[in-house]
Amino acid sequence: MPPPPRPPGRRAEPERAEFPRLHLELPHRFDRLFIQEGHTAPVAPTPYIAARRQTHTRGGDELALQPELFAIRRTVGKLKFLAGVESGTDTFINDVSPEVAAQCLREVAS
Repeated sequence: MPPPPRPPGRRAEPERAEFPRLHLELPHRFDRLFIQEGHTAPVAPTPYIAARRQTHTRGGDELALQPELFAIRRTVGKLKFLAGVESGTDTFINDVSPEVAAQCLREVAS
């Protein structure tokens, strides 16, 4: 089992330097997750929702940044629509666990 992740404000310098490239790469990974059958590249960019939160770290001068990207597709050619409970509670229910989603995104890294 991998070690637990460090808090966002405690990243090592190589990880911090890698963040901008990775942040720009993630939407392209979403595109590669939803390639239509018979195609070798995405037909169109995958629509997604992006959110970014930041806060001061406890007892530090640094800021912690938490980016989130949500693909609004369930599968190729099928959009995910908000259910009533999602709209009513201001939440977005994901069909896939974060660990599985992260593994899928790693598999389509360029």
